[in-house]
Amino acid sequence: MTTNQETIRKNTPPASAKPETEEADGQGLNIYEVVLTVICGVTLLSGWLGGQFGWLTPNVQLILYIIAYLSGGFFGVVEGIKSLREFELNVDLLMVLAAVGAAAINQWAEGATLLFLFSLSNSLQSYALDRSRKAIRALMDLRPPEALVRRPDGTEELVPVEELQLGDRVIVKPGERLPIDGKVVAGHTSIDQSAITGESMPVDKAVGDDVFAGTVNGNGAIELTVTRLAKDTTLAKIIQMVEQAQTRKAPTQRFLDEFEPKYAAGVIGATILMILVPYYIIGQPFDTVFYRAMSILVVASPCALVISTPASILSAIANAARNGILFKGGAYLEQAANLSAIAFDKTGTLTTGKPVVTDVIPASELLGDAWFENDYFQRLQPKGVDTPVRCSRDELLTVAASAERHSEHPLAAAILTAAGHCNLELQPVQNLQAVTGQGIVAVLNGEEVRVGNQRLLDANNQVWPAPLQAKARQLEAQGKTVVYVSRDNHPLGILTLADVVRPEAFGALAELHKAGIKRMVMITGDSRRVAEAVAKQLDIVEVYAELMPDQKVQIVEKLTKQGDVAMVGDGVNDAPAMAVSNLGIAMGGAGTDVALETADVALMADDLSKLPYVIDLAKRARRIVWQNIGFSLSVIVVLILSVLFINLPLPLGVVGHEGSTLIVVANGLRLLRTPARQLASPVKRSATLVTEG
Repeated sequence: MTTNQETIRKNTPPASAKPETEEADGQGLNIYEVVLTVICGVTLLSGWLGGQFGWLTPNVQLILYIIAYLSGGFFGVVEGIKSLREFELNVDLLMVLAAVGAAAINQWAEGATLLFLFSLSNSLQSYALDRSRKAIRALMDLRPPEALVRRPDGTEELVPVEELQLGDRVIVKPGERLPIDGKVVAGHTSIDQSAITGESMPVDKAVGDDVFAGTVNGNGAIELTVTRLAKDTTLAKIIQMVEQAQTRKAPTQRFLDEFEPKYAAGVIGATILMILVPYYIIGQPFDTVFYRAMSILVVASPCALVISTPASILSAIANAARNGILFKGGAYLEQAANLSAIAFDKTGTLTTGKPVVTDVIPASELLGDAWFENDYFQRLQPKGVDTPVRCSRDELLTVAASAERHSEHPLAAAILTAAGHCNLELQPVQNLQAVTGQGIVAVLNGEEVRVGNQRLLDANNQVWPAPLQAKARQLEAQGKTVVYVSRDNHPLGILTLADVVRPEAFGALAELHKAGIKRMVMITGDSRRVAEAVAKQLDIVEVYAELMPDQKVQIVEKLTKQGDVAMVGDGVNDAPAMAVSNLGIAMGGAGTDVALETADVALMADDLSKLPYVIDLAKRARRIVWQNIGFSLSVIVVLILSVLFINLPLPLGVVGHEGSTLIVVANGLRLLRTPARQLASPVKRSATLVTEG
């Protein structure tokens, strides 16, 4: 086997060192093996056709077959020699011996065919491995290689992250990724830490708050003290967990590893006995004995058995690829057929991962006309409570969007998008001021406008009418983020934003129930309030919220002890949980590189409606694989018995052997077809951007 290129940067911390067991995950596509397989196929076909139609002389035909032997058997000989050095036998050696045996009884085409099919199978498997994981490199890209350190004398210096010591003060500027885990000691900002915790909204950070390497700083500059060395950061732990999980072999691979040398040794031993016993003990003629032994070696070679599973699996994988589903190996397709439960990340998986405006509620619409009748209003308005102002939903949204038009905050982008959908014309503002962790203050048409959270109200001693406050609390309980809008300290109304459920998620989960997946679990780093609000919409009962990546791993490991579990996610924080699950499924289009590289299956179009098709295709593939295995083993047994008891001629053995190969391949190719009933995606439910008013 060849090892893949070094995938870790020179400055990778010890926790992310390359795994020792590269062979479990590091073999890629060998271009030389592909070239030799093509040469073998071309010379085999040329020699056979030339012989069938009389185009070639016997000597030229023999030369072509010899070339086919040398090219098709090269890597088989190499692997066979390696196994012999370790005092083991493998199928590579068995195939080479079977081909040599065929040549010894002048069946060159049969032997070349065996070598071609076997080398083709290896090439196809190598291609799948070439698409295997590069998770460590993707993870390391999240962490800056250097950090800006403030020395005790006040000077600033860029140093490699690996040289940071506990207690060092690190400066992080707006928009930069954090290089290390630490605690904020100066400054106030909001941080997008979805890569680590999975939270859908940026999190406000002030003095005393913990921050993580790999997360993205918002608009405020902060200074932090190092609380973990580079090798101990949360990001480094994620890397380590991914490495450990990737070295675990699938049960099918372990079974094949154990079965292969036993089968090869059994066939070779039986062939030797077929020569020694009849010749030396029974006294049969050597030519007859050797011919029968070579016939046994040829018909017992697992050509149909070897090609039956790859033919079926690769056909299913090709089918999946046409439908926007990437399987990274046949073992994962098989595993998908055994699932009894699926664990979902929330942000970016069940939801879109981006906040949208869900409610636009003017104060006047909520309070009613009675509040604005002078006598009645004066009587009900408590002292110190700001006076609401009449405005329409369009006016409220216009004021908020105009104030936020130059903000880089994700919530501002969502408000501007909503205004654009409503074709609203934004107005110019002056004296724009972004208050970190609170919101925006600006002057619009000579009036001061404030757009922000509760802290912005408190900072300006604004007290809103009780019905508005009660409505805000109600919407927050639904997992929504509330934005307050005021003009000259008079309440205009509130906007709410939320990370909405993917429209196709409703139908996809219903189809999964029909497919036999009875247990649906949500595992998220987001707040319990938000998680339960989303779970309620999707009828998910089992919810685990406010989890760090290592806690997600613990939950998934617990679930795997109760049955086969798939983990569906899109973020870096999902990668370790996907790696320890029985099957990791990544949302491909929007997923982070590490989630894609760590996962076993990727939904390339971020379409959850493909999940039910994954399960159905896997079950069909498993059914056809076992049909092929049972059929090919039955043919081998019948041919061996026929050679032993009715002296089956070798040409008939070849026909039976190759015929079984063609049958199992044709049966496997049925998986290329997509059933018509599954072409339509599950019903999608539209998400409403504005639900109030």
